[in-house]
Amino acid sequence: MTARADPAPAELFAARFGSPPEGIWGAPGRVNLIGEHTDYNDGFALPFAVSAGVQVAAATRDDGILALTSRQQGGAVVEVPLAALAPGTPGGWAAYPAGMAWALRRAGLGAGGASLAVDADLPAGAGLSSSAALECAAGLALAELYGLAVPAAELAALGRRAENDFVGVPTGLMDQLAVMLGRAGHALLLDCRDGTAVAVPLDVGAAGLEILVINTRARHELTDGGYAARRQSCESAARSLGVRTLREVADVDALGRLPDPLLRRRARHVVTENRRVLETAELLRSGHLSQIGPLLTASHESLRDDFEVSWPEADVTVEAALTAGASGARMTGGGFGGSVIALVPAAVAVEVADAVTIAYARSHWRPPVITSAQPAEGARRLA
Repeated sequence: MTARADPAPAELFAARFGSPPEGIWGAPGRVNLIGEHTDYNDGFALPFAVSAGVQVAAATRDDGILALTSRQQGGAVVEVPLAALAPGTPGGWAAYPAGMAWALRRAGLGAGGASLAVDADLPAGAGLSSSAALECAAGLALAELYGLAVPAAELAALGRRAENDFVGVPTGLMDQLAVMLGRAGHALLLDCRDGTAVAVPLDVGAAGLEILVINTRARHELTDGGYAARRQSCESAARSLGVRTLREVADVDALGRLPDPLLRRRARHVVTENRRVLETAELLRSGHLSQIGPLLTASHESLRDDFEVSWPEADVTVEAALTAGASGARMTGGGFGGSVIALVPAAVAVEVADAVTIAYARSHWRPPVITSAQPAEGARRLA
């Protein structure tokens, strides 16, 4: 099915800027099936795009101004001269689309002034890459408005640059690649060392399964320092082992050379997670989707115990889902809040969702938001 633009972004654009947009572009969020904190270690990940995402209605302007508005941020217009774009200017949510304009211009791609109206049905802070979706939708809009031929993988790399150097979050490339290259009915096996992506079948319906995405409603913020600290630990471990990145370490036993037990735990997660990604991809290729559950759960345990990026709601969610019949469950995203995914037989999906909701009530937490996810198409022009 071909996605169509929701009229809401165009209506917002007209209300704020007084004329219709020249087009509407959309970018999906992503769920990472497995492969967490591997991307900035040049490792492997296995994400897929989802139907919820970000839409940007946009038009050129000839005054050298980038004007930004978002329904989810109250609809006020943020204006900044292109010549004044610099890390920290503007800040807040506007830094993400502004960072894309900055990255395009730094790459010698002459995107000029533009008005952008943003609308989304993808929750921010849920570990579903709302920031990458915003970057990629804005970047695609600016590139097409100005006739810039930017390949999808290159636009993804510019999104990473915007997030790293303009916003100041040291993420890897996984989110932007998943957002730009997503394919319906498939996950993407990403090699984050060379930026390549191979589509791997992920037809959960045909296997009698569902992937539940459970937004724990514990909002995560990757700008709070925990994410950067994990990356620094991985870089320190690699230096101690005499390798450029932890991707080059294939043998867990080699980690015994690390004198610092904290660095050993961090590195052990990355090395074992890369293995789990490749094993999961092979099971999907061979038609054994129903067998990946234990790998998902092992990933969560590693993120919880070795990488220490899980949070109480995630751990309760995983335990409740597994007890109720899920074949596997894990936190997804950078951690410290966000979402959990559970692979469940379709026949018990309702029971699993109910069990998680009951577990939250017992802990006196707000009810989780539970949806079912299917792999969707990546970023594209909608109208």
